[in-house]
Amino acid sequence: MQHLQYESSWDKALSTQDRINIERIFNDTKHQNDSKILFTPIREAINHNQDLLVTVLVHNLTSEPFLFQNNRLRYSIHGELVGEHIFHLPRLKIPAQVSMPWTFIFPKGNYRTRTSIENGRLEVSENV
Repeated sequence: MQHLQYESSWDKALSTQDRINIERIFNDTKHQNDSKILFTPIREAINHNQDLLVTVLVHNLTSEPFLFQNNRLRYSIHGELVGEHIFHLPRLKIPAQVSMPWTFIFPKGNYRTRTSIENGRLEVSENV
């Protein structure tokens, strides 16, 4: 059975409204019949450094812990590749059968500027 878990810094900093939203998304998506890593969008934004921030609920539907060690992630909108970046996040370990929110930062230059960055899809394309 899938469980929702927060990384400790998220657990401390998350607003009540954001927590409610994440729990709603989790409850709507936790019954997926897959055995892989899936991402459910939460929000997208551009920060003050012009980096693309993609916040998702990462679902580890496998029976093994998942580590982000040199994983190439791609962000696309309606099938069009918008951003791609290799992520090495040693502190992000998602246990088996756990869903956890996380924000992936695509540095300026690693994504294409669009009028809208919403309603995209994040996926692991390969380990590097």
